[in-house]
Amino acid sequence: MRYLTDRNRVQGLGSAHQGVHHWWMQRLSSLALLPLTVAFIFPFGQALGQGHAAVVALYQHWGHAFVAALFITVGFWHLAQGLQVVIEDYVPAKAPRTVLLVLNTLGNWLFAAAGIFAVAKIAFSA
Repeated sequence: MRYLTDRNRVQGLGSAHQGVHHWWMQRLSSLALLPLTVAFIFPFGQALGQGHAAVVALYQHWGHAFVAALFITVGFWHLAQGLQVVIEDYVPAKAPRTVLLVLNTLGNWLFAAAGIFAVAKIAFSA
């Protein structure tokens, strides 16, 4: 039996003073995704049944390419924030949690970079 004070029992389990900032960033990214989703889906939906050449022609326009890159960036940022909360809440051990958080961050930014690279490759191929 261990005799610990209340403070020693919760040492290291307290607030990291990042929760409110993280909460606000999730809300801001979700609000940013609302108009970005509409601006991304409508042009893409119009070119969807017309084949590869129509989609390439659509994203060679700088405005559509910029919206697509912004949508990909904000979308993966929002996904990384959401997965971070899930990992922090449901992975009990500290070591696997840290590894999963690093993989979450690296994986989401890697996929975002690949998406932005793909859009840029289409946009700058003339």
